[in-house]
Formats: sequence, C-alpha cells, structure tokens
Amino acid sequence: MSATAPEPAPALFTPLTIRALTIRNRVWVPPLCQYSVTARDGVPHDWHLVHLGSMAAGGAGLVIAEATAVSPEGRISDYDTGLWNDEQVVAWSRVTRFIRSQGAAAGIQLAHAGRKASVWPETVGKRGSQPLDEGGWTTFSASAQAFHGLREPVALDEAGIRRVIADFRAAARRAIDAGFDLVEVHAAHGYLVHQFLSPLSNLRDDAWGGDLEGRARLLLEIVREVRAEIGEDVPVFVRFSATDWVDGGWDEAQTATVARWCQDAGADFFDVSTGGLVAHADIPVGPGYQAGHAEYVGEHGEVAVSAVGRITNAEHADELVASGAADAVMFGKAMMRDPHFALRAAHQLGAGSDMWPVQYLRARPEVNDGEW
Repeated sequence: MSATAPEPAPALFTPLTIRALTIRNRVWVPPLCQYSVTARDGVPHDWHLVHLGSMAAGGAGLVIAEATAVSPEGRISDYDTGLWNDEQVVAWSRVTRFIRSQGAAAGIQLAHAGRKASVWPETVGKRGSQPLDEGGWTTFSASAQAFHGLREPVALDEAGIRRVIADFRAAARRAIDAGFDLVEVHAAHGYLVHQFLSPLSNLRDDAWGGDLEGRARLLLEIVREVRAEIGEDVPVFVRFSATDWVDGGWDEAQTATVARWCQDAGADFFDVSTGGLVAHADIPVGPGYQAGHAEYVGEHGEVAVSAVGRITNAEHADELVASGAADAVMFGKAMMRDPHFALRAAHQLGAGSDMWPVQYLRARPEVNDGEW
C-alpha cells in the first residue's frame, strides 16, 4: 500500500526567502508606532521589547519595528524611537536578540516625518504641532506647504536633501549593527519621502520635483545608498501609499512604476498601504480595502508585495497569498489585539504547531482536546 502524501502547507505558512534571509511564514507584523519613549531620547525600552517580542513568540514570521527616525528632526513626535546614535543601537540590540531567538525575522522601518514631524503624540492627549517653546522643532518638506492644521515646513535645499539621504544610510548601518535582518524605507503615509513623491505636496521645479522621475529621485537615491551601505545579503523593503485617495495625486500606476525603479536600485520587497498625505480624504475603509492596490503594484510593477489593512482572519489572508494577490500579509491591529494571532491562524488552517515556544507547548490545542 503506497504512503499517502502529506497535505501541502497553507500558503500563508510557507517560508519566503529574500536574498540571504528566509522568513518562516507570511504572517508579518507591520511597523506600529507606539509613541512610548517618555525619556524623549529615541531609545527603545522595556515596552518595545515586550510589544515586539510577544508577536515573535506568538508565531509571526517577520516583526518590523515602528517608524524609527533617522535624525532627531525626523521624528513624528519626541516620543518616537530613533537610530541616530550608538545608545539607540545598544537598546535595539536587546530587542532584536529576543525576536530572533523566537524564530522570527527582525525588521525596522527607517523614517523621516518631514512636515508631519514635531507633533504631540496621541498618548499625551494633545493635538497639533508641538510649539517650539515646548520642545518642538522646525520641520522640513519638499515644499513650504503645511499639512492640515500643522506648522508650515521649510522647503529643503540641496544640502538638506543630501543630509537626509546620508541620515538614511547611516541609520541603515546602525540597524544592521543592532541585529536587524532587514530594513524598510518609509515612503508612505504622508511622511517626508511621500511628500516628495506626490504632486500634491511636491511643488518644486528643480531636479527633485516636476515629473515622476524628479519626484522619485529622493527615494531612489535613499534606496541606492542604503543598499550600498548594507551589502548584498540584507533585504531592503519600501513601504508605499499606493494612492492619496484624491484626484490628481499619487496613485497606484505611479507606485508600480517607482516600485520597479526601486527594485532596479536595490530594493527587494514592497509593503503597500494607502493614504496619509491629505487630511479628510474619502477612504472606503473595509475588510481588505487596500489588498487590491497591493495586487496592482505587484502585477504591474512585477515586484513582490505585501497586503495590509483590515485583514483580520486567516482564511482571507491565506487566499490572498494562495491566489498570488500578495506574497505576504501584514497584520497590524489584529496583532495588537492578539499577539498570538499567527499561532491561532496556524491552528485554524491546519498548519501544525512547530512555531510554538517550548514554554507554551502544553497549551497547544492538539493536546487540549482541540480547544484554543
């Protein structure tokens, strides 16, 4: 009697190799701002270890740390994490050691907030720009055009743009020194790189504005510099907002084109979200509402992509990967509600239990009458 072939693993729980990194599954954690650095020095602490570590222990394949500023003035708020000095490298090293010890890959999103910097964090109960005499700072953007309700930024000059590019490169080196397996360049949600990409916020008439090639120049130079700094083995991700949700703004066709250019410049994977540049845009939020944008960018840009946004159940996520609509799925709020979401999803899809921490093996459903 011939042996029965084992059932193939659900698509969501197959490994994915990018350059020299193999990620154990396609259940990933996106950057989730915590606004928790109460010392205001950019140094992550116990909260960040537990927040990110619990999701790694909970079975996620990749855990990406929150938007982390490449310079002090690049922070959204002064409660943000940073990677501009060695003290921050040491603190992040503690976090990455634990994430990796649980079998997950550790990533970090490198960011500059641009005109959306120097704001009060949601955790302190205030809104708007943080006044200069209360710890705020001058903000910068592609053009001297304020985001809704915030302080007007200063348009970056050539030297300022070059400094931003150098800051991204230096932060990428520190990320590797801190033990991260990959870096992600934040080009989404209305922050500095997105401000250069969108014709709604980039009104320049020099080499850093105008046509698509000019508006994409900052991002492409950052990607090239990051790749040159970290070598050929480490994956580089880019997070895009695929649309501004406003006529005449940034859209998925431009995203697909620039993603392909980024891939030629050294990027490997594209984390596709939407929005953030324009206040009060009419966004049709619903289950998986951004997944179609990821599929479009992947297909038309011929690049690997992840989907994100109101994807909250295992079956939906598995179908996105199995169908080729996305190569992985980011679970944000679902992971915040349940850091063991990946273990639950594996159980629901029949993917086995090899991701369970040894300390929790006795809690597996299969040794508890199948109950979660």
